Amino acid sequence: MKIGVIGCGHVGSSAAYAVVMSGAASEVVMIDIDEKMARAQAEDILHATAFASHMRIAAGGYPQLAGAQVVVLCCGVGQRPGETRLELLERNAAVFREVVPQIITHAPEAILVVATNPVDIMADVVHELSGLPPGRVFGTGTVLDTARFRTLLAEYIGVAVQSVHADVLGEHGDSEVLIWSSATVGGWPVEEFAAQMGRPITATVKRQIDEDVRRAAYHIIEGKGATWHGIGAGIAHIVRVIRDDAHAVLTISAPAPASEQLKAACLSLPRVVGAEGILKTVHPSLTADEHQALQQSAQILREATRTLRKK
Repeated sequence: MKIGVIGCGHVGSSAAYAVVMSGAASEVVMIDIDEKMARAQAEDILHATAFASHMRIAAGGYPQLAGAQVVVLCCGVGQRPGETRLELLERNAAVFREVVPQIITHAPEAILVVATNPVDIMADVVHELSGLPPGRVFGTGTVLDTARFRTLLAEYIGVAVQSVHADVLGEHGDSEVLIWSSATVGGWPVEEFAAQMGRPITATVKRQIDEDVRRAAYHIIEGKGATWHGIGAGIAHIVRVIRDDAHAVLTISAPAPASEQLKAACLSLPRVVGAEGILKTVHPSLTADEHQALQQSAQILREATRTLRKK
């Protein structure tokens, strides 16, 4: 499967590297406004194929996207220390107004995966600019936040992260909602399992894990300027799910028209993903508090989207 990566900075190059090392595609085209950097990233990653599976990888222009099944959008400006994702809104929207029409011209059949922050609003922008059906345009959403939640739970309880199932829904950002009510370990409710492991999940533990998930990006940005390895691996996983038509359940960001409370906002819900993109959106059972928090997250995103559309 051929994919394109638009934007060859930290996130784009990390995504391309993760795709190569995991064998998630057979060909990668890297595109950036800085053509010299795109060529350097492609050459560097090409050398890594000697330690992975065979793959074609090269820098190019938009015409080289022809035949791509997936195009990953990592272009735009990075998040500054102390800057919220929503504050990136206008700066990155301008970039996408230039990029998206060129993608549609040269790869009209591709699924568009948006990774640029603020990812929920950028996914909405790309959906509007592209004119593609909602299932073929989505943001990485809370895929990374969900991974963080599962990882921290696994670390606390003392089990493999692959045994933990727990989701983060809503905004990829400050208003995201950790869904504790349906979290499980090995099919058991997480609190029951943790108690039997001698690691009870108290209110204090929940608050700490919630804070660590919600503030993870800010801590990483403070230390090294940006996040890229986690989301790069998440993008590679999404690419692999599409390639394999896996019908995997991912917490990705797309419009949620089925619920009036969530309508008109791109936000993360559990979605079944395959070769055609989003196949089905699932509306999970939530507690009253979780439902209210998700509605609040949707409202924040709706207001930010309206602000952009007025400009």
